[in-house]
Amino acid sequence: MKKLFLTILVLTSIESFAQCNVKNKVLADGSMVYYFDPAVFYTTKSKSLKINIVTDKENYFVALQPTPFPEKKTGKNITDDLIIRLANNEKYKLTHYDTQYIQNDSIMQVLYLIDNKDIDAFSKFEAVVASINMKGTEFVRDYNFKLHKDEILKQLACFLKKEK
Repeated sequence: MKKLFLTILVLTSIESFAQCNVKNKVLADGSMVYYFDPAVFYTTKSKSLKINIVTDKENYFVALQPTPFPEKKTGKNITDDLIIRLANNEKYKLTHYDTQYIQNDSIMQVLYLIDNKDIDAFSKFEAVVASINMKGTEFVRDYNFKLHKDEILKQLACFLKKEK
């Protein structure tokens, strides 16, 4: 019984540390950003959405990687804000910050700024639905999250814990 308890304790500890595997990179302007690998929030045969949190230690951003995504010329026109509904049934508007094509334009990433007054809610409640205006592909895409609904919450917890 002690061995089983010890094994569970070790596995839980390893999982806790794995959740906070923060990566960083220096941007072209010399600033440092911190991020996690994107988690799949939604997937079907025709579309998917990956999400992760990115921070410069002052601001927090939700980074979306939708598939399929429009070609670069059209995609750069995606400037509308993101609406996310959390498990508390409240809708939060995240301001569009930047649209990027990364890894030789094989991935499109759209950054949305989380308002400082909403950090607490995003730290407590799972994400349920995201509504994105994907210009050039369709009007507003709603993603009802099926997978890893608590990933934003977990990633923010890691960043906020490290800051204390």
